[in-house]
Amino acid sequence: MKTWFITGASRGFGRIWAEAALARGDRVAATARRPESLQTLVDAYADRVLPLRLDVTDRAAATAAVERAVDAFGHLDVVVNNAGYGLFGMVEETTEEQARAQLDTNLLGPLWVTQAALPYLRARQRGHIVQVSSLGGLAAFPTLGLYNASKWALEGMSEALAQEVGPLGIHVTIVEPGPYGTDWSGASAVHTEPIDAYEPVREARRSGATARAPQDPQATADVILELADTDEPPLRLFLGTYPYPVVEAAYRQRLETWNAWRPLAARA
Repeated sequence: MKTWFITGASRGFGRIWAEAALARGDRVAATARRPESLQTLVDAYADRVLPLRLDVTDRAAATAAVERAVDAFGHLDVVVNNAGYGLFGMVEETTEEQARAQLDTNLLGPLWVTQAALPYLRARQRGHIVQVSSLGGLAAFPTLGLYNASKWALEGMSEALAQEVGPLGIHVTIVEPGPYGTDWSGASAVHTEPIDAYEPVREARRSGATARAPQDPQATADVILELADTDEPPLRLFLGTYPYPVVEAAYRQRLETWNAWRPLAARA
């Protein structure tokens, strides 16, 4: 039996993974900004689920939530930083408030939860931190500039973190989903005020999104459970096969550009 701490557990991946862990007999500290949305989990699994109110942008609240989970369950095995949302719009359109809110949730939220959990994981010299990134954490797309920025930053922080805590017995995995049928682009999304000049870019992006059939998020549940049970988990894991050709093309283009401009770089 493992003990999980999952942020953003009211819907989407967080809810699916919490239900999967509970269904197999694990314990879950499930957080949400509205903990009443977790009541059906409490009804089904009683004291094996601990519903916690948490806005991950509140550092003190993150520390308190982790403390309550440890007080209730004694320890943590898997910490899943899942809470986040998509900010849709061009870089020029993005307001300061929108940019700060995106980074507060998608980057600083995982940082606060991770910092709160690490003393407990270090004390046991074991544990697994799962950072939910995105295909957008490896390749950038128009209309998602600040979202890309938040996930690229999360990936950089998490890669450094893995090197820091690996010698202490703690694993870090960056999970990078492709397009899934979650609420990410629905009710939880935030949109900028559009500038007319970018409408052709926006329309091209909409057309491409329409052509992609989102995958079933329920299919990720067994994958995450197996990941949590793996003795030596990977630093990075795609969810689904969609990201492979996209990322392969992005890295190929980067290498080609770097090499093409190597003579100029060597003059610096």
